[in-house]
Amino acid sequence: MSNFRTTVPQRFPPVVKNLIIINGLVWMAQLIYDKQWGNLGLTTKLGLWPINSPQFEPYQIATHMFAHATYSVGGGVNFFHILFNMFMLYMFGRILENVWGGKRFLFFYLACGVGAAAAHLAMQYFMGGYSFAIGASGAVMGVFVGFGYLFPNTELMIIPIPIPIKAKWLVLAYIAFDLFGGFGGMSSDGIAHFAHLGGALTGFLIVLYWNKTNRKTMY
Repeated sequence: MSNFRTTVPQRFPPVVKNLIIINGLVWMAQLIYDKQWGNLGLTTKLGLWPINSPQFEPYQIATHMFAHATYSVGGGVNFFHILFNMFMLYMFGRILENVWGGKRFLFFYLACGVGAAAAHLAMQYFMGGYSFAIGASGAVMGVFVGFGYLFPNTELMIIPIPIPIKAKWLVLAYIAFDLFGGFGGMSSDGIAHFAHLGGALTGFLIVLYWNKTNRKTMY
């Protein structure tokens, strides 16, 4: 039985819309309370700390994916982190929500975020490291992998590359970057590579399971 919906696709479906709104509201709260409390006050509460850290709390497995960087090193407001993640969520998440429906997409998104947290915590525990992670990047990476699985030959334009790239190759390129970053000693670049990989793996496994008997989902 196919899980595809026959309704008219929405340009801004409700789950994606509300996720973007929630992320935006949390980010604005971070801006306010980080500045008032000092030392990234609210962000350090929402971010995901290593499991052996005294600052770790179980709720951070969920809250980390709704928090983003607020201030840059120079003290200016950091817009890039949240804008990039929300742009990716809109571009690819709206397509998946239209395909699956709101409930299934929300489950998928949150599961990818939890998978990202699990991978990040596990690798920090076994490989060492003592930093906290924030951002929807892990969940968004799962969404991107889900899109690449369902629509592998869709051509995407990536600035500044002047030629279109098929989604399947772009997904593989992002995964390769995170593999190199995670295992190649690039931990100082400020990117939670293993969280990205965890979200990607979770997204792939879920879509693979959902589509194991539905060959019409790929073209």
